[in-house]
Amino acid sequence: MEPGKFDELEGKIKTLMARYDGLKKRNQDLEVLLKNKSLELEEVNKQLEGINEERNAVRTKIDSLLDLLQDISG
Repeated sequence: MEPGKFDELEGKIKTLMARYDGLKKRNQDLEVLLKNKSLELEEVNKQLEGINEERNAVRTKIDSLLDLLQDISG
């Protein structure tokens, strides 16, 4: 093989390694981002659960008050 071919091959390998390193770093960054978003989603789901519980409590209280009003007027 000619020395020029080795240089060309070496250049391609270095380019591939640089791209690999870049993709590896990008993958790590995306994994961190995914973990953070998963934690955010978990927190939002907890908040939503609390809001739904509060809504159900209010609904129960309103139904109870409506029943009392119905008993008074009935």
